Amino acid sequence: MANARKRARQRRRAKSLIGSVREFFTPEVFKQVRNASKRRKCPRWDLHPLLYILVLTTYCCGDSLPEKFEAARMFYVASCPKRKRPGERFSGFEKAIAKLPIPILRALAAAIRGRIEVIFGDRWKVGNFIPFGCDGTRQECPRTEELEQRLGTFGKEGSPPMIWNTSIVHLTLGFPFCWRLGKGGKASERSHLIDMLRWLPASALIVADAGYVGYDVAATMILANVCFLIRMSSNATFYSETDEPLDEFREGIVYYWPKTQQNEGKPPIRGRLMRIHSSRHKVDVWLFTNVEDPKQLSWETAGTYYRWRWENEGFFRTYKRTLKKVVLMSRTVRLVHREAEASMIATQLLLCQGALAMPASRKGGLPVMCSPRGVLLEARRDIAGRSKHSKPFAERISHAQRDDRLRITPKQKREWPRRKDHKPPHPPILLRMTGQQKAAIRNDLPAA
Repeated sequence: MANARKRARQRRRAKSLIGSVREFFTPEVFKQVRNASKRRKCPRWDLHPLLYILVLTTYCCGDSLPEKFEAARMFYVASCPKRKRPGERFSGFEKAIAKLPIPILRALAAAIRGRIEVIFGDRWKVGNFIPFGCDGTRQECPRTEELEQRLGTFGKEGSPPMIWNTSIVHLTLGFPFCWRLGKGGKASERSHLIDMLRWLPASALIVADAGYVGYDVAATMILANVCFLIRMSSNATFYSETDEPLDEFREGIVYYWPKTQQNEGKPPIRGRLMRIHSSRHKVDVWLFTNVEDPKQLSWETAGTYYRWRWENEGFFRTYKRTLKKVVLMSRTVRLVHREAEASMIATQLLLCQGALAMPASRKGGLPVMCSPRGVLLEARRDIAGRSKHSKPFAERISHAQRDDRLRITPKQKREWPRRKDHKPPHPPILLRMTGQQKAAIRNDLPAA
């Protein structure tokens, strides 16, 4: 019986890149996308080839978009011979993309999120929660007159126009779950996080750095029944019912109640403050969570979740460096938005395929992570079609595993002209509650 199940799993393995993509681009997914579409009745470019080629251009090699388009189109025509052939010219493809409504791409991303929850059902949770990291980054755009006027610059003289990308990434599987885009100089990653809370599944735990400290963010997540684990800095002031000094504090129930919210009559946010000590670093990490039960989220598990938050930074490195999206190539606002959305979907699919091919981790062991570059190289081999492979695509990318050796010394960091040295945040401020504040909490009245 076990051998039969094993053979059945092997038969379901995708034999090619296009077959692996079809595991996420199912007919049900395209049905949801077409329901969100209000396009013209007989377009020259149907949604099927348009979306496939748009996603595949992210994987293709080339110094320009026309080169990437030629490679992606040839691969699509060879992989889908029964489909109507798409247009041959890049100018027509670019016009079709410019007319493609953004809600279609967002409907595609929403449908893929539903597929992800089904496919990774057994590996979705880690302990009692589904750990997600949230962070943001900027992407440069070409210095065209339209982009400089519409997007603006990042405050520095001579800075190119930029967009802001805030992404929520699964911390053990490594792929982005959802994202929001905005202007590079004016976007708020906190507002992006609040807007994405409606897409999160049940039992989600948001792990974020000190940039997400704020009363509105924490209160909105509590109202949306989303658990969080956020690093605190000296910008946050907490109140405790005990008189324990900050130097001796390790873990306990505190109240987050800034003066502005006290004066406005808003209630305090009750939660648990933890001080995580690292044997490798001299600076302690202060974490605030709305999970008050230590059995549900222990001190050790919270430290592990926060160490996994670096996977969010690793995703941005994959997206911007491995897939070369540091600078977007499109030269108009409409095309920049569509290129950014489509490239995020393509990166999500690439990392999902890699995570799906990885062997399951042993009980209590660290998860096996894929090598994004290894998966990308196998995808490019299929797109180039230079040689036939004896092994299925899913089996080939299963060997693209990330290096997990134990590092004793820190990695060498190159010096970049615009990179500032990281300075860890200072500890939060911990004060003892006054009798007036305690009475206000008991009576559910604002403090005077």
